[in-house]
Amino acid sequence: MSIILFNVVAFKTNKSLAAKQIAHIWTFTIAFQSSFDIYIDIKYHAYWYFEKAVDWNSLPAHLVLLPPINTMFLSWYPLHSPLLKQIRYFFYWEITLLIYEFITLLPEPWGYFYYGWWHLGYSAVLNPVLLIILLLYFKKFIKE
Repeated sequence: MSIILFNVVAFKTNKSLAAKQIAHIWTFTIAFQSSFDIYIDIKYHAYWYFEKAVDWNSLPAHLVLLPPINTMFLSWYPLHSPLLKQIRYFFYWEITLLIYEFITLLPEPWGYFYYGWWHLGYSAVLNPVLLIILLLYFKKFIKE
């Protein structure tokens, strides 16, 4: 349900990103997430989707869940706004991401994400770093 919702919203509300830029965002997101998850998810079992193993059920979460979120983040980003507005934007996204992660931890049918030794505090610290990396990548390699 999340995959469909995020993709519909990302593509219906996008007014600023060209198809090439979206393809770049998707490719970067999948490569970056896969690299990160190989260690944190698979090797160290910090968290996992659906089952604590490499499985087909988690493949959609790895391939088509985060790219539309990153597309929305960059599509709506106030790039030419004052720094304070950009900081506020990060803050709102951080709160939204943490709420969504909390919901995914609920029992089924809402939840599909599970923690090993990971906890929401790690996400609270790491999310802004990941968003900054995404933004820097966008500014350096994607933005025309």
